[in-house]
Amino acid sequence: MALPEPKLTAGEKAKVAWYVARMYKRGIAGENVYQADLEKKVDRILDGARKREEKAAKTKK
Repeated sequence: MALPEPKLTAGEKAKVAWYVARMYKRGIAGENVYQADLEKKVDRILDGARKREEKAAKTKK
């Protein structure tokens, strides 16, 4: 089951865009280029955004 995508702040969007651009650049170099480090960074940003939304939802109640 996929987790819902959280709303990202402007800073988070910029970071994700930067990492995706770097992944694309590495992809041009070849299919066997290591990209897991960048994928982990994007996942970490998304996890942080989910936690921020959960925290905000709990404080609203």
